[in-house]
Amino acid sequence: MSGSLNKVLLIGNLGRDPELKATPSGQSVARFSVATTETWKNQSGEKQSKTEWHNIVVWGKQAEIAEKYLRKGKQVMIEGRIQYREYTGQDGVKKTACDIRCDNFVMLGRMEDSNRDSGGYGGKASGGGSQDFEDHGAPSPTGNNNTFPDDDIPF
Repeated sequence: MSGSLNKVLLIGNLGRDPELKATPSGQSVARFSVATTETWKNQSGEKQSKTEWHNIVVWGKQAEIAEKYLRKGKQVMIEGRIQYREYTGQDGVKKTACDIRCDNFVMLGRMEDSNRDSGGYGGKASGGGSQDFEDHGAPSPTGNNNTFPDDDIPF
């Protein structure tokens, strides 16, 4: 294979609700964290686990969708790439941060009752501003609410 590849695929739980902001040019950007946990048994047979935290950055229309539908604790799949950025901390020291630039995300798990914007959950958002929401009773961002009774869901 020629060239190189920077690809990340994470499945984890949101550590906080997305925070939506706009750049001076008006571009939407959302930031949130995702936790992934690895579990294993040590030599004594005791269960061990380690949680890694990932900073996620989403741009454009997809950022607005993330802010509307993603909630702390919910499971999500993130597809993207690693990006590093430098900044100066409050102490005046230059620091480097590692972010995951999200190209696509898929909301996983079941829809639960929520009070926010009818609280739909359980769809998919694709990069490039297009939405392809799977229907799990969640309203799509376009306003189409094609819900199915529970007995019509094939699983």
